[in-house]
Amino acid sequence: MRRHLLGAGFTLAAMLSMAGIARAQPAGEIRIALAGPLTGDQATIGEQMRRGAEMAVADLNAAGGVLGRRVVLQMEDDACDPRQAVAVANRIVGRNVSFVVGHYCSATSIAASDVYADAGIPQVSPGSTNPRYTERGLGNVFRVCGRDDQQAQVAAAYVARRFPGQPVGITNDLTAPGVTLADVFQSQLRSAGMQEAVRAQVTKGETDFNAVVTRLKSAGVRVLFHSAYHREAALILRQAKEQGLDLQLISNDDLNVRDFWGITGPAGEGSLFTFEADPRRTPAGADIARRFEAANFDPSGYTLYSYAAVQIFAQAATSANNAQPARILAAMKGREFNTALGPIRFDAKGDREGAAYRVYAWRDGRIAEAE
Repeated sequence: MRRHLLGAGFTLAAMLSMAGIARAQPAGEIRIALAGPLTGDQATIGEQMRRGAEMAVADLNAAGGVLGRRVVLQMEDDACDPRQAVAVANRIVGRNVSFVVGHYCSATSIAASDVYADAGIPQVSPGSTNPRYTERGLGNVFRVCGRDDQQAQVAAAYVARRFPGQPVGITNDLTAPGVTLADVFQSQLRSAGMQEAVRAQVTKGETDFNAVVTRLKSAGVRVLFHSAYHREAALILRQAKEQGLDLQLISNDDLNVRDFWGITGPAGEGSLFTFEADPRRTPAGADIARRFEAANFDPSGYTLYSYAAVQIFAQAATSANNAQPARILAAMKGREFNTALGPIRFDAKGDREGAAYRVYAWRDGRIAEAE
């Protein structure tokens, strides 16, 4: 048993569950859980996750459930806080769930993963991109998205190709993904023969970036790579415009939320970010996306990624002919899943094979693939 299970979130129910003597799930249902930032700065993505998982579960139940049993989705809010994520994970374990969709923020996925590993519960993250999540040798962790080292390479190659000779700045928050993305981008940019003009660190949650903007302006920066979260990127860009600095912003996957444009307004025009191929344009995802749109919900970002995670649970449980976490976990190894994102297969670490990033642009409040 790891030390995480001895924290404030630890409950008697969690002890009984791990000891194998907790009350079993009712025969008529299978419990799974979704954990993510349902409140806080990343609540927009939490809403995407919730919507995707809810529709996937509803579709499963409308088709007769899994193994003839109704699927019940339980929600937990980690607010993108690692300490809260550990408490959330302990509650989930205590509820005797078979599978976890989550978390989103890499720090919360990493913190919670030890708890799920001790309980033997499969964890599939829709959006945790930090390489460390799958690099620690845990056998229960998976992700249906790509990794920060992959998308930072794509961003650096794009900048080197499209903005040769332009002064480039790098800003990052001090979160694990912020540092990883910036380090890889910087290394790849230098490998392409370009040297950053300035690199500056910010704190997640800050609102005043005028001092950083002044540094960028003094260094003559024209292109800015910022990692990792959309709120800080949006505020830096807006405050740069207010100081008369016209920046070409490029960032990572977290910019794929409408909240970014809500903060920047027209100042966000032309902003670039990396994300994987839009699943709404694939045969597997198009019909699901249309049903979300018919319900007046934009299924962008991680909506279909959460839907896909639930599909993986259902297909693994069906293949195993069993809803026990250990049997589901065994069935996830070495097989291909048909999902809203297209075919998915995991490598030995739990990373999605064949993940490929593209560069997208904000155009008049909408997102389109960049040239």
